[in-house]
Amino acid sequence: MTLLLQHWVTAQAARRPGAGALVFKRERLTYEALELASNRLAHLLKDAGCARGDRVCLLTPKSPAAIIAILGVLKADAVYVPLDPGSPLPRLEKMIASCDNRWILASGGRAVGPTLEGLSAAPGFADTHSIGWLGTDAPPAGVTAQFSLADLTAYPSTLPPSANGPRDAAHILFTSGSTGVPKGVVISHASVRAFIEWAVSYFGTAPTDRISGHPPLHFDLSTFDMFGTFAAGAELHLVPPELNLLPHKLAELIRSAELTQWFSVPSVLNYMAKFDVVREGDFPSLRRVLWCGEVFPTPPLMYWMQRVPHATFTNLYGPTEATIASSYYTVPSCPASEDEAIPIGQACGGEQLLVLDDALRPVPPGEVGELYIRGAGLSPGYWRDPAKTQGAFLPYPGGTDPDDRIYRTGDLATVGPDGLVRFLGRADSQIKTRGYRVELGEIETALHVLGTLRECAVVGVASQDFDGVAICCAFTPLPGADVTPASLREALARSLPPYMLPSRWLVFPELPKTTNGKIDRRRLKELFAPETVAVQ
Repeated sequence: MTLLLQHWVTAQAARRPGAGALVFKRERLTYEALELASNRLAHLLKDAGCARGDRVCLLTPKSPAAIIAILGVLKADAVYVPLDPGSPLPRLEKMIASCDNRWILASGGRAVGPTLEGLSAAPGFADTHSIGWLGTDAPPAGVTAQFSLADLTAYPSTLPPSANGPRDAAHILFTSGSTGVPKGVVISHASVRAFIEWAVSYFGTAPTDRISGHPPLHFDLSTFDMFGTFAAGAELHLVPPELNLLPHKLAELIRSAELTQWFSVPSVLNYMAKFDVVREGDFPSLRRVLWCGEVFPTPPLMYWMQRVPHATFTNLYGPTEATIASSYYTVPSCPASEDEAIPIGQACGGEQLLVLDDALRPVPPGEVGELYIRGAGLSPGYWRDPAKTQGAFLPYPGGTDPDDRIYRTGDLATVGPDGLVRFLGRADSQIKTRGYRVELGEIETALHVLGTLRECAVVGVASQDFDGVAICCAFTPLPGADVTPASLREALARSLPPYMLPSRWLVFPELPKTTNGKIDRRRLKELFAPETVAVQ
């Protein structure tokens, strides 16, 4: 049998059926329970007409039901598309329309209800989409579910046969798009397996591990949490989203659950350090602290390493298009200085990091170039967008195999004399904030749609706050328009998720320009940089 992502759970259920697989608040599922429930869901989906390669959108907060849904979709030979229930309705509608799906699995009650009701009320939506309700409560008012959790018991608990292979898509993850339309990154079974197999071996993940599940399911880091846990037969502890802004509660969860591995974006670790919630010698069970998604400032890293000296600390780097992470660097000892930069390190197994010039030639050590990634983790490309795929995934220079490609990250980097790669920043207008990748152009597009601004520009500025990078908006109102930062923010919130809303604002009679007449974004960053700029 070809090994696909879902088969890790099947193998663990056969080997250790009573072992804990999943914990969320007071709910605990064994590998056997997870296997049987997801098998039944797969049979239900197939019986209802879900065919190989169909896209199934998940509109559910992080929960055991969501994990069952992911596994069930994969076992039905379909492709899961995790959506953020907190995103504005117009953005979700674009994603659903883009992936051309007719299946939505939902749960979450009040957290999902208004969104699901809004989707269901759209003209023709009920005629073209089937909703499966996986919550233990009743579906929201105004939502007609074709099936519910109770219907699963009527279906076989055996593993359905699979027609998929390693190169087939496992999921599609939507990222910010500069045109205002989110981009769907296709991720194959083989790409995820390549990283997971390397990571489980490198980190020594074992059945005795208790692993955090902090990122939301529409964030690619969650893929490592889930399948890294299941591959090792360990236990996944889903972190309740409401704890994200409660650093004391996060610390208590690590202690009470006796977690052995913590993995999150750096802003969470930074937040916990700012509130000084980690004690000397804290978290005695914790063996590994991992982060990915953005730069982790050295001062809070030192804070953690000094208080949890028994754990290892690893920086992972990689864009969604290269599947979870492509490089790693385990910090050998606590940095001696707060100014010491942490490398992104060396390539993970099956990957290669290339720092190239404009002609795609390797730059000499110490010189700055653009970072490209080659290897097993590369996505097949963007969902139904060959033009964007060809622009980002290029033939390997000098190669003869058309499948040998490199991905242009848009990041600037350099290779040190030690052979380690160091990240220097973005080469374009894309930033990382709170671990999310954001195209600043998408925010500008949304601002222009409002029709109240003569011109505007959005830039990212390094911040010591929770977000890591502050999104800053400079604007010039149209004559006679009654525009304030508060009104713009309120209007943007109807089309953009909270993490994409600017936190700093400046109004100008005319935006500063360069000598060739373009908006002077460098100057804007200088104006926004002082901490005295008000957050409005």
